[in-house]
Amino acid sequence: MLNEHVARRGLMFVLSSPAGAGKSTLARKLIEEDQNTAMSVSATTRAPRGNEIDGREYKFVSREVFEEMADRNEFLEHAMVFGNHYGTPRAPVEALLIQGRDVLFDVDWQGARALRAAAPEDVVGIFILPPSMTELERRLRSRAEDSEETINRRMARSLDEIAHWSEYDYVLVNALLEQTLTQIRQILAAERLKRHRQMWLPLHVERLEQGI
Repeated sequence: MLNEHVARRGLMFVLSSPAGAGKSTLARKLIEEDQNTAMSVSATTRAPRGNEIDGREYKFVSREVFEEMADRNEFLEHAMVFGNHYGTPRAPVEALLIQGRDVLFDVDWQGARALRAAAPEDVVGIFILPPSMTELERRLRSRAEDSEETINRRMARSLDEIAHWSEYDYVLVNALLEQTLTQIRQILAAERLKRHRQMWLPLHVERLEQGI
């Protein structure tokens, strides 16, 4: 008799979008509702900000430690952003995948490309598009967090982000948040059932062939 709780390999679930398209809100809601999904925690050399806690938002390390980790190939991907190093530690992600848990990455197209190069069989990429550039700008302004200069810079950068939409497995237009969440849940459900993630299947088929 099959055990319905048999192990499967987890997946690396990558969400990308231009700023304001809803990526971070979607990621937060997915983590809140699904205990089988964990948020990837990057290592960084920048100093903590505000209420950030080491190991929650980021793993804060010195530049020397970061460079030593990079030399030992301990990152799935890493990059320099505005003078600080950021990287995804390999070991904790691999441990979660083996346990059958999924790891969610909130990264840009460059991070997504690097992750796919490092682990092509594990990555599932979803790109989130805004319904229009007008709506994207409205969302950025409604946050009331950024200066006019910053908003203009984010809008200009969004075109570069959107240009990489075709590198992803799935592309969704986030017009209605709940509808987009439903679509993501459907994608996750299907991806979790992919043959190569069902670690128990080869043994089961072997037993069937033996008449067991």
